[in-house]
Order: sequence, then C-alpha cells, then structure tokens
Amino acid sequence: MADVLPYKPAQGEIPTAPGVYRFLDAQGRVLYVGKAKNLRQRLSNYFAPLRTLHERTRRMVTTASSVEWTVVSTDVDSLQLEYMWIKEFDPPFNVRYKDDKSYPFMAVTLGDEAPRVMVTRNRKIPGARYFGPYPKVWAVHDTIDLMIKVFPIRTCSDASYKRAMATGRPCFPGQIGKCGGPCSMRVTIEEHRAIVDDFVAFMAGGDERFTKQLTTRMRAASTAMDYEAAAKYRDQLASIEAVLGKSALVLPANEDADLFGIAEDELAATVQQFTIRGGRVRGVRATTIEKEIDISGADLVDQVLQRAYGEGVDVPRRVLVPSLPDAAEELEVWLRERRGRRVEIAVAHRGQRADLMRTATLNAQQALIRHKTRRTSDYVSRTQALTDLQEALGLDEAPLRIECFDISHLGGTNVVASMVVFEDGLPRKDQYRSFNIAETTDDTDSMHQVLMRRLAYLDRPEEIEPETDVLTDPLATDGEVVTTRKRPRFSYPPQLLLVDGGKPQVEAAARALRDSGHTEIGLCGIAKRLEEIWLPGDDFPVILPRTSEALYLLQRLRDEAHRFAITHQRRRRRRDIGTVLEEVPGLGAARIKSLLKHFGSVAALKAATSEQIQEVPGIGTALAESIHSHLANR
Repeated sequence: MADVLPYKPAQGEIPTAPGVYRFLDAQGRVLYVGKAKNLRQRLSNYFAPLRTLHERTRRMVTTASSVEWTVVSTDVDSLQLEYMWIKEFDPPFNVRYKDDKSYPFMAVTLGDEAPRVMVTRNRKIPGARYFGPYPKVWAVHDTIDLMIKVFPIRTCSDASYKRAMATGRPCFPGQIGKCGGPCSMRVTIEEHRAIVDDFVAFMAGGDERFTKQLTTRMRAASTAMDYEAAAKYRDQLASIEAVLGKSALVLPANEDADLFGIAEDELAATVQQFTIRGGRVRGVRATTIEKEIDISGADLVDQVLQRAYGEGVDVPRRVLVPSLPDAAEELEVWLRERRGRRVEIAVAHRGQRADLMRTATLNAQQALIRHKTRRTSDYVSRTQALTDLQEALGLDEAPLRIECFDISHLGGTNVVASMVVFEDGLPRKDQYRSFNIAETTDDTDSMHQVLMRRLAYLDRPEEIEPETDVLTDPLATDGEVVTTRKRPRFSYPPQLLLVDGGKPQVEAAARALRDSGHTEIGLCGIAKRLEEIWLPGDDFPVILPRTSEALYLLQRLRDEAHRFAITHQRRRRRRDIGTVLEEVPGLGAARIKSLLKHFGSVAALKAATSEQIQEVPGIGTALAESIHSHLANR
C-alpha cells in the first residue's frame, strides 16, 4: 500500500480559511464530515504518511477516494454547516450515537388551542415543550398525576377534546376529575392557557414562586376561617412538595443547567446528561457513542453538544462539561441562537458542580462497563465473538478457553503477573492466578518466565490421591485402598493465549510455547494504543472491525488481566511494608495500621521525620526514632 494517498490535494490548493470538509468514496457517498478553523492545517493531518495515522483514521482515508471542502466566513458558520451535513448525510465514520433506551418525556402541546400534557417518546410534536427525559414511564405518570392537582390542565386525547367541545358535554377524564381543560366545561380557553403557562413555568424551575403563593393563600384562607379553601391549598402544596421531593436540590435554587459526564475508551464512549432546572435534577439521559476515527477529550465534547442540542431541544443558561472544546466560543454563539439568550459553556471545577460532575462521570463509567459487558455476556454475542476469533486468528477450533496474561510493575520493581481465564466467553474467577517475579530484565523476559511456569503444569501427570473412606465403596476388599485420579491445577490447556502487548510480548510468548513444546496452543497479543491484534511471526497486525464482538471480548480479557495484576501488586506492596515495619521492636499490627492510615502512603512514611512520626497516637520519641532509622536503612 502506497504511503501517500492518490487524491491528496496540492498544499497550495487548500485554503487557510475556516470551513467544512467532506471525505467521499468512489460512489460519492459522504464518509466523514468535519470542521476546521484552518482547512489547510486540519486536512494536512489526514494526509500525513499513512504509517503515522491512527488505525481507524487510516481506514477512513484509504476507504475514501476524494475530499471536498466548503469555505465559510466565520467559525460559527462552519459549526452550523457541519451540524447540517452530519444530519443530512449520516456519515459512517463520524461518531455514532445510540441511546441506551428510548426515554419517555413529559410534553405540553403549546401549539394546540387547548394545550394538553402527555407522556411521549416522540420528540417532533410541533410547538411542544418537553420535560425530562425520565428513566421510567411510571415516573412521568406519577409526576403528571401530582401536577394536575395543582395546575388542572387538559390530559384527554384530541378526539375526546373535539367531541366534548362540539357536543357541550364534558370529556370522560373531565367527568372523573382527571382533565382540567376547556372540554371539562369548568374553564374557558383563555383561563386554561394561563394555567398551562403556570404549569410550564413550574416544570421549568419556577417552583419557589408557586410554593410561596400557595402558602400565602392557605394562611389567608385559614385566617378568614375559609377552611375548605385552606384545605385545598394545603393539598396542592403537598402535591408540589411531593414533586420536589422526587429530586434533591443539587445546585442553587436559581440554577438552570445541563451537565455532561463522559467516560470513554478507544472504541466507545458513554455520556450521562443531567438536566437541572431550578437547582434540581429533572431528567437523566444516557447515550452510547461508537467511535469510528480517533476522537477523544475536547473534540468528543464538541460532538456531544452538537448532538444534544438539535432542533426543538430546550437549551439552558449554562452547560457544564468535563473539558472545554476548542470551538467553545462558536458553540456558545450557536446555542445562543437556539435559546435566544446568552449561553455559557463551562467546566465544573469545584463545589457542588464538581461533585455533581463526579457523580455523572461515575454513572457514565458504569454505563460503559455495562455496554461492554452486555456485548460479551449475551450468548449470541459470545458465540459470534468466538467464531470471529477463530476465523481472524486462523485457529483450528473456536477458543472456548482463553487465558490472558499481563505484567505489572512499579518503576521496574515489585514485578507481578496475572492470569485470567475466560471459558465460553465468560470469566472463571475461581481459576484466576497471580505470579510474583523475583528477577527480570524487562517485560518480555517476565512474560517468558510466567508462561513457562504456567505451561509446565500441562506436562504434569495426573495426581493419584488415596481414597480413605474405603467402607463406602462396595467394590473395595478388606485392606485394599481405593484410589482416584484427579487432575492437578492448571492442567486444562487453553485453546488461546492472549498477552497484553504488541509484537515483542507476542514473540516472547511464542518462544515460551516453543520451549515448552506446546505450539498447538493459539497465541495473540492486543496492543492498547491502536487496539490491534498481533500474531507470532507476522510483521503487520490483524485489525478487527470496531463493532466486532471478538474485539470486545479481547478488550475485556485484557482489561480484566490488568485490573487483577494491579490489585495483586497493591496487596503485595502493603504486605511488604507491613513486613518491614514488623521488624521494628515494639511495633505491632495496630500501630502499623495507624501509621499507614496517618501518612496515607509508604512513600510519605519513608519521607517523614521522627518528629512527624511522633504525631501518630501511640508512637513515642524512642519508637519514632527507631522507625525512622529502620526505614532509612531499607
């Protein structure tokens, strides 16, 4: 493959102005749309030598056969044009969005003569005002049932409304007190519109005004001894408090904002959007993003905001994000045009906003784990993953048992290794193993050592264990000991060994297979930087499609091996320092625990002076000097 794309424009042809560019295939299909403040500078990144490009970017530019660009006058125009083209062409290499589910919304049909409140998943009702999304349908219905006690607006269908207005007979929901529209024959269209405005204002965050109004009316009615009216206001106030009780006050009461927590890996990202109105979380929405080309950090935030604020979406005063995109100012102008007033995009650095951002990010991380786990735990997906692996790696059979190995160390010290086992695409945690490595030159030497130790178990004969309870065996004769055969640990051979690393680690593992005489076992490595799969003896990696179930399975194996290795290393470090401290006369388990809790880390304890050690309860001058001297000599 040539290292220069045949359709690369001459450097002087590309303008330096802002604009939007499109990569197209031979049939004219738009593959990717992007914007740039400087088209020449941005496009030069795509036409760098192919070997230097990220694998997914390289796949996009080699699939394309031409590139086009459109110059615009301002950066805001480029943002708007990019948004329009992505919506129009749905390019396969732009990030792909997939909601975890179709979330229900509360909608108020403001475009109708007599607006109604309803539960819907349709975001395209003309003139409707939406609130939510809500995690469950019943949550929307519960909120509506409480709200219409305070703001009795229309809930009946359009057909019921038209029939009631034509016949002069109340609609059925109105007869049972579930509809407060003009069709109930209790209010006029103008009076109903005023109630709808109050309903919308309350749901948009103006709850404090209505709470004060109802409290004032209730007290006035009570003073006037109009106890029936006072009871009515009391019940309405209780309904409002019930609605507010469903969402805690997380920001100041006058705060309207959308907050985005993002978690990502090489191939996917998840977004948790918290809709905050009046300081309360009024809706939560989860979105999964499938990446096609290399995009992360601020660029990903840019794409997320464009996706979140399409046509007809309520734009708040403030948008809180994990990191500012490069085009933050242009995005603010773009959002201001949609809102009609100023919009601020900001990073949540401290205080309540930072706490809420951590919560949203944690939810996004858990959603990303669920997304990947779902793809590997489903039976059909697991079967497809194992079949794809067999074909991609050229194995004789599907790898029903896969063992993954990872090396972990701390600056070349405390070298440990982990082995995790997946059978039929699922983890077998009872067969996980960890290894301590005493002497090693580098990661490849460590990998060779660990695999030699593991593969040695395959050559051990079956262990023979005597059966002591001979009386329970009807075939046993007097004085005869019945024996049973039991397979030793690790004696089941895997169909595939997976190592965390690229070509050097794979070659070290291949050498271990040859030295142990087990070349019948399949072998591959997964390199994290480009998520590429390396086979022994190959000069180029195997590239699995980003949507491949096989790639998700290998990623999960790699991540689990890394987690298990880190966990073992941390335990070992704590055990090592505990052993060192136990050598100090007069220092028991309780004082060791107090020392580590006080200083927080081994490094801080070693760097502490004897006077600082004395600050720990139970540590005197002599003992502090002894601890300081002992650690200084280690």
